[in-house]
Amino acid sequence: MNLKDYIANVPDFPIQGIQFKDITPLIGDGKAFQYATKQFVEFTEEIGANLIVGPDARGFIFGCPVATQLGLGFVPVRKPNKLPREVISFSYDLEYGANTLCVHKGDIKPGQRVLIIDDLLATGGTIEATIKLVEQSGGIVCGIAFLIELEDLNGREKLEGYNVLSLMKF
Repeated sequence: MNLKDYIANVPDFPIQGIQFKDITPLIGDGKAFQYATKQFVEFTEEIGANLIVGPDARGFIFGCPVATQLGLGFVPVRKPNKLPREVISFSYDLEYGANTLCVHKGDIKPGQRVLIIDDLLATGGTIEATIKLVEQSGGIVCGIAFLIELEDLNGREKLEGYNVLSLMKF
């Protein structure tokens, strides 16, 4: 299946000059969504992850079905003031702004083998922050998986030394 057939390009969103890759046609098609999820499940098994972590919010879309299929836990990484208990936080720059991500302290146990799943690798800021949160919690990032990788933005350079899967590259 060619997953690129299910990605819509939206020019100048969210700001002028950004070519947004809209994943909603893919997740709106049961067979395409199932196919992408299956690729993530196989990668999870291959690397021996025992916990799935996904950044807010599209990481939830792909991480939760993988965790459910494999009977693994899922830990959400959220924006500030979205988690009710004590958090660990990390701030970073985006390709069009800045952000902070948080995870509940104690949700990732020391030594857990973590797969981070997100929809898109662009400049790598979001995923780099997520890695920091996992590692500060004592987790071991054994893999990182993306639906889409924007190669021209060189985000993969920030992931040197990690096992990375991208289902599509643009």
